[in-house]
Amino acid sequence: MKIFTWRNFFRTAIWGGGTLLAVGLLGLIVLLVYLGRLSQDLPSIDELAEYEPPITSRVHAGDGRLIAEFARERRVFVPIERLQPDLTNAFLAAEDANFYEHGGLDFVGIVRATINNVGNVIRDDRLEGASTITQQVAKNFLLSSEQRLERKLREMLLARRIERAFEKDEILELYLNEIYFGRRSYGVAAAAMNYFGKSLDELTLSESAFLAAVVNGPARFHPIRHPERTLNRRNWVLSRMAAEGFITQEEAEAAADEPLRVIERFQGEEYLAAEYFVEEVRRQLFDTYGEEQLYNGGLSIRTTLDTRLQLAARTALRNGLEAYDRRHGYRGPLGEIEAGEGWPERLAAFEDMPSDVDAEWLPAVVLAVNAQDVRIGYLIAPEDEGSEVIDIERQDEDEEEIELDPAEGQIALSELEWARQALEDGLMGPVINTPADVLSVGDVILVESLTDEAGEPDGFGLRQVPAINGALLALDPHTGRVLAMAGGYSFQQSQFNRATQARRQPGSSFKPFVYAAALDNGYTPVSMILDAPFVASGGPDLRFYRPQNYSERFYGMSTLRLGLELSRNVMTVRLAQEMGMEPIAEYGERFGIYDDLEPVLAMSLGAGETTLWRLVTAYGALVNGGARIEPTILDRVQDRQGESIYVHDPRASEAYDVEEWSPALIEPEVPDLGEAVISPVTAYQIVHILEGAVQRGTGNALRSLGRPLAGKTGTTNDFRDAWFVGFGPDIVVGAYVGFDTPQEMGSGEAGGRVAAPIVRDFLEVALENYPVAPFRVPEGVSLVPIDSRSGEPSVLGRPGTILEAFQPGSEPSQSGDDGETGLTFTGGSVSGGDGDEDEDLGGIY
Repeated sequence: MKIFTWRNFFRTAIWGGGTLLAVGLLGLIVLLVYLGRLSQDLPSIDELAEYEPPITSRVHAGDGRLIAEFARERRVFVPIERLQPDLTNAFLAAEDANFYEHGGLDFVGIVRATINNVGNVIRDDRLEGASTITQQVAKNFLLSSEQRLERKLREMLLARRIERAFEKDEILELYLNEIYFGRRSYGVAAAAMNYFGKSLDELTLSESAFLAAVVNGPARFHPIRHPERTLNRRNWVLSRMAAEGFITQEEAEAAADEPLRVIERFQGEEYLAAEYFVEEVRRQLFDTYGEEQLYNGGLSIRTTLDTRLQLAARTALRNGLEAYDRRHGYRGPLGEIEAGEGWPERLAAFEDMPSDVDAEWLPAVVLAVNAQDVRIGYLIAPEDEGSEVIDIERQDEDEEEIELDPAEGQIALSELEWARQALEDGLMGPVINTPADVLSVGDVILVESLTDEAGEPDGFGLRQVPAINGALLALDPHTGRVLAMAGGYSFQQSQFNRATQARRQPGSSFKPFVYAAALDNGYTPVSMILDAPFVASGGPDLRFYRPQNYSERFYGMSTLRLGLELSRNVMTVRLAQEMGMEPIAEYGERFGIYDDLEPVLAMSLGAGETTLWRLVTAYGALVNGGARIEPTILDRVQDRQGESIYVHDPRASEAYDVEEWSPALIEPEVPDLGEAVISPVTAYQIVHILEGAVQRGTGNALRSLGRPLAGKTGTTNDFRDAWFVGFGPDIVVGAYVGFDTPQEMGSGEAGGRVAAPIVRDFLEVALENYPVAPFRVPEGVSLVPIDSRSGEPSVLGRPGTILEAFQPGSEPSQSGDDGETGLTFTGGSVSGGDGDEDEDLGGIY
């Protein structure tokens, strides 16, 4: 037995302690070697110094409104000095209160988290982290997110390096512009826009706290799926801000009492209206700058779009297509469901509902068919109960649906009379006598709530999505800026842009360019052309070519003006034969309507295919004094540094660069845009004749607008395509309507009936911001009083007299038949004139 002595005790202790010390030293050496090896393989922090994150490319309308964003990661980089204190303090309080004191690692926080996590493990709660903001920068920028000890050690080493290389504000700036907030939002600026529709300087204290809360876990703190959890997290951030002294307790409590309101951006009629335009912008930018620059390059894109006019364009086009559709009958219900008990659940689950219907339309199910009406069931959103937790304006498509309440209503027989069976070629079935002729119990349909003259609810009307389609395009003829573009009834139903991509025959809307060629080849507006039966060789595919007027009548000798005003087919073809097709083909190509027009007589009536984009551009050249300007949807594109990489109007001059205006300044010379394709006099002559088409001819749909306007209809064989181009001195608008797979629209469905009302309805809104002014008369035009029917000289004031525009030297004799002397006006003086209504317009063609 060993006897205890203090000597033996200390000897053993020293020996054992030495062993432990040796083991400790050895472990420390191994750890240092391991950390050394890790540090040798660390990513370079130079990447942070050269940080250029993917940034959202933003698209603005010409009036400054943000209309779209292109990005894989929605991010807008904001310098630290632009961030308000409440926002940065919210993140410091929630994520790293000691950020400005520690050197990259918060050892106090690590110990606290370790102790707390013991209890979290026992309670099976979520583990508490202790990463500093610097560590998160290291992980987000330079490392992966894998949960491994090695990655954590590398993160800590990098955090120390980052702290030595960067100022604290620089680190915080990197963090706040990089982190993910959900909703594809990267960085605080994008998150503020995507959650609240606000810039950073507009955020409230409550909203700043929400952003600091949601970044901890966008899926866990989802304001729609988990509103209570999200609200509690936001309020916890506010309490931490008060505890750290960033705000007072009273401010924290006031902010915590505020409801949580988030929005869904780029929703509503204004954004839906611009979808075709935005897609055209995306396509052009993709082709020009490539995918990487478009989606990651942070381009600032200023477009030509006028959002007010764009909404008017979509409304006018949809109303016009729906009006045509209702004239040609009902194609049946969307489907059928059981109409008995439980119909609300079955209606809510119905899957064949069309997208992007009018905002006022509702899906409904027929519950009963009576003698004079139909009883329907539909679903409505519950009334707002004033929730103190959350107020949602719109939801993401992949999120939970809002529960809808069932309701019932009636469709009167009078609202079903239009719904005769739709047949082929625009024909319809028998007249509707009872509701049972149209609907059956269980039919799933679309309805619209109606009101009476006093604005009180007055039942419902039956609706359907049109099968026909079309497009509308409006541009400024002097700059080429596209002001509005509607490429179809619904972008969500079809992304095919009929304004730019649909190649169709323009019909008679090509005639102005035939007559322009004639005016430049020896004809005048009063030249007489025979309107009589005409037969010509039809070429290899057609033995004889025999054109017909719309009215199937002939009118004898008529002036060239009447031929265009009243859209006489036979006169136009005879004119083309007399003149030859070569100059007509040349003018079609010169104006950009066609690339290679075959010089056969049928082409003089618009048998060649073109697009609405090209045709409206050509009309713009007529209004612009004969100078053709390539249209544009882009005004300016800037890169992420703000440098302009594209400018539509390049007419820059140092003469514009002055600090302030003074009367002594000489106005700089501004070169004209565009390429002259015909003389200003010829261009005005055609414009002046087309004014007559509105006053006395086929463009009379615009007459109700009560101002100087011009226009031309177009219809192709068998009523397959309907066109109308209308214009004023400063705007040109074209509309096209037809089935995507060409088929007859129905007898009488010509350009004046189908397309012209669409242009009229658009111009009624658009012209509110344009002054009432005549078309500009260029120098060199001779305006001579003539009889609008015979083309003979006349005197002002005589019924049927108009001022006709002539090329210098081509004017007719000025002696009236009663000895009175007519008057001649030289360009720049007056424009237009009134005449009697032609009793036979030759049909609307």
